[in-house]
Amino acid sequence: MLSFLVLALLAHALHVQCQNLLHHKLNVIILAGQSNMAGRGGVVNDSSTGIPTWDGVVPPQCQPNPSIFRLSADLAWVRAREPIHADIDARKTDGIGPGMSFANAILTKDPNFGTVGLVPCAVGGTTINEWQKGEFLYEQLVKRAQMAQQSGGVYRAMLWYQGEADTVDPEDAELYQGRLKTFFNDLRSDLHAPMLPIFQVVLASGEGPYIEEVREAQLNTGLQNVKCVDAKALPLEPDRLHLTTQAQVRLGEMLADAYLRFMPRRIYDRNSTEQPGRQAWRCQLSLVNGKWEGSAPPDTYIEKQN
Repeated sequence: MLSFLVLALLAHALHVQCQNLLHHKLNVIILAGQSNMAGRGGVVNDSSTGIPTWDGVVPPQCQPNPSIFRLSADLAWVRAREPIHADIDARKTDGIGPGMSFANAILTKDPNFGTVGLVPCAVGGTTINEWQKGEFLYEQLVKRAQMAQQSGGVYRAMLWYQGEADTVDPEDAELYQGRLKTFFNDLRSDLHAPMLPIFQVVLASGEGPYIEEVREAQLNTGLQNVKCVDAKALPLEPDRLHLTTQAQVRLGEMLADAYLRFMPRRIYDRNSTEQPGRQAWRCQLSLVNGKWEGSAPPDTYIEKQN
């Protein structure tokens, strides 16, 4: 009997928590790219086994926050905690990435921002060709982003950090810019978000000798609402490829600063009777076995015109 009462009280508390979540904007931030977006901060090779392991150190800037959620691999909203790509980049050892530092910095600097919904999609070692329309990673990204929107989210930005794998072959480096622009354009089209803000991290390192060629391609896409954040000066792990934990923390803060300087125009529901910049949510969410689950008919959102 006592256990039943405890469960009943817990269910009531979770229902109230869900209602509280729905009173805030669910601001969707897509995280995509390869290993430095997935996070390798604190990942080192075990000297006895040679197997990469994460040291488990979570800096204060990356600690869980009740206003930060992530979309899990099985498309459920869960409380975000490091390593946030663990079930996405599942074949690798994940550590600290820039996502949690970014989200916490946004909420610290803009307390009225609302609830953050991180959508991790990054997979280590992937080339830009693997992110082209029709490829598995691209289709998974679109599926996950659409699910985030349909469950009550509004696209705010994509954080993109990729290119290290394209520094090996001179032809890949030469073709990188065209492939990158195609990826950005196709993604915006398929998400019906033609002005989706994209914050691209410019390479700090690479797997081959053509780092500067790829960096140049990243810096000169010429696409609207694509902003670059340069990681070149950030410290690297001993492998000279991956950012350290503190570098990832700093990168997340740099991305947050870039986002807040850019200040994407608020997005609102065409049918809302509220003032532009506020949201009228029409979704059903519940916390089941510790996971946010739910769905909603996709609303039509438009950008506020000045």
